[in-house]
Amino acid sequence: MSLIRPLRSLTALAVLLSTALPLAADSSAGSYLAARQADYASDYRAVVEYGTRTLAQDPENVDIMEGLLIAYLGLGDFDTALPVARRMVQLMPDSQVAGLVLLADAVKREDWARVQELQAGGTSVGGLMDDMIAVWSQFGVGQVDKAFDAFEALGDEPGTGGMARYHQAMAYAMAGDHENAARLFSGDEGRLQMDRTGIIAYAQVLSQLERSPDAVEMLDKVAPNTTDPTLVTMRAELSAGKPQVFDALTSPREAIAQVVFKVADTLAAEADPTVVLLYARLAEFLDSDTVGATLLSARLLESMERYELAVAAYDSVPPDHSAYPQAALGQSDALRRMGRVDEAIGELRALTKAYPELAAIHVALGDALRFEDRFAEAIPAYDAAIALYEAPVASQWVVYFARAICLEREKNWPAAEADFRYALELSPDQPNVLNYLGYSFVEMQTNLDEALGMIERAVAGRPNDGYITDSLGWVYYRLGRYDEAVDQMERAVELMPVDPVVNDHLGDTYWAVGRHREAEFQWSRALSFITDDSDLDEVKPDRIRRKLEVGLDVVLDEEGAEPLHAVE
Repeated sequence: MSLIRPLRSLTALAVLLSTALPLAADSSAGSYLAARQADYASDYRAVVEYGTRTLAQDPENVDIMEGLLIAYLGLGDFDTALPVARRMVQLMPDSQVAGLVLLADAVKREDWARVQELQAGGTSVGGLMDDMIAVWSQFGVGQVDKAFDAFEALGDEPGTGGMARYHQAMAYAMAGDHENAARLFSGDEGRLQMDRTGIIAYAQVLSQLERSPDAVEMLDKVAPNTTDPTLVTMRAELSAGKPQVFDALTSPREAIAQVVFKVADTLAAEADPTVVLLYARLAEFLDSDTVGATLLSARLLESMERYELAVAAYDSVPPDHSAYPQAALGQSDALRRMGRVDEAIGELRALTKAYPELAAIHVALGDALRFEDRFAEAIPAYDAAIALYEAPVASQWVVYFARAICLEREKNWPAAEADFRYALELSPDQPNVLNYLGYSFVEMQTNLDEALGMIERAVAGRPNDGYITDSLGWVYYRLGRYDEAVDQMERAVELMPVDPVVNDHLGDTYWAVGRHREAEFQWSRALSFITDDSDLDEVKPDRIRRKLEVGLDVVLDEEGAEPLHAVE
């Protein structure tokens, strides 16, 4: 059984129509085109603005109507979508998006008879979600025995049985059958993959069975050293013998919200982000306490470059929720990406004071400063993060690597090299570290044999990375192996055709093998690709112009550098 059947058509846009047409923005045709183009760009607020204008003049335009529905759902505004959905099903009864809105409204109102009516009429959310909604709606109307029979059947399905068993356990607990709930939670019939809610539910079930010591043992096993306030408090109360009421799940509506969120989270890495966003927003609508869905919506909006909406989504996470630091980090990243850099850095500085024990926040501050080339300010942030590490862990390589970059840019090479090498101790085959350290040696014209080995390992790990391939060509050039350098540089230019540094390097290698006209062509290309964002420490336009005037040999002589000399 698949988790999801693709929605029939989640966008009203078929193709981008030409924006060069001389149409007034406030004309009917202009609003229609603007709405469609906004739909294509996932600019939901613009879709609502222009789509609403269009529908006012063309109230039966189902393409724009469907685009409006998607925009409302993308904004998380199901209430405003509802009347549009009702009109949509009158014009297009099989509209899956409109059906989703109507079904969501019925679940939200816990009108289980209406849910069953809609499903019987063919309304579908997709795959396993349809089955789970059907089962929980049976539970909702009091058909408990039928619901448990359906859970049993779903639990035997390959691939999705784990979710069905998990929800069956929740249903037993809600019905007061804590023995059966504990049996399923314990994994007697196949271990369940439980999230935070499941862990809380299992502990509460064990408490109801007067098995508080077992609950404490379970918490220590599945959440050792947790800092989650809810879990910490629960463990303390269980240790003191205080009974726990089962309230991890209180209604079929909350259960359905969990199902929809789990499916969305599973699909996030591979499905169309618009589809995933609709499901994440649906989970939020059904249960505002599903903070995981809120965070997923925010991340998806970031990936779609709708940063203002992402900031608003992150901002909706309550400050007293255990996920608040994660949301605050996401919000600061979205602020930075939308150009509000000082605000983002200010938020991160405040977070480091509010949560001084969280290394991830110090790392995020360091990263934000490093991205702005504020290397001297970034180093103390990384220092603070590293000081919190109790034991070496492979994943820490990235923090040492980031600090090494800052130290190198601040001309503290001994400290930088130490961090680069320690990053490689933690994770020996990281292409980024191998390439950066190897390329640094090449630029300093030292340890060239070691640099070659490092960069060859980096290329083996990431053969289609243009920067790393360029590094390999450049070390061959520095070693006087010019023919091999040409091969790698040509490959690098294939991978990164408009990068000025790579084109400049290819020009130098062409000159070294006597292909002077081609060298001049590449240097000219390199100049043409330099922009305001180019790193002028890496690509030097005045030097390139001088090479075009007198050739590389003369430039090297003027610089007092070693002349070109091929290794035999």
